[in-house]
Amino acid sequence: MIQQVRTVGMIGAVIAGQLLFVHGAIGMETKEGVYIAGLKPDQRPEDAPLITEASKDHAWYAKALTGISQPFPNSLRFLDDQGNWYTPFNRPGMTGRYDIRGWHQQTK
Repeated sequence: MIQQVRTVGMIGAVIAGQLLFVHGAIGMETKEGVYIAGLKPDQRPEDAPLITEASKDHAWYAKALTGISQPFPNSLRFLDDQGNWYTPFNRPGMTGRYDIRGWHQQTK
């Protein structure tokens, strides 16, 4: 019984500490001209770089289509619209029997 009370008390203290931390972070004010990431996640700094075009050369398509034989299915046309954002489709995934595209095969 005493152990349960201690555990509940510790959990309550941790939650209270986290709430105080979050409240303090939200209420932080910044000096003019200083950007601190995360305080206003809906806004980008005015001088942040802006990507206007994503260039995809032959090597990019070769990597993205690793392990897929021609003719390529129409469902892969999304690659034409793929920008510079993250996609798991053009990166190696799991190994072993789950490596159906052969990303992890060692050349002999």
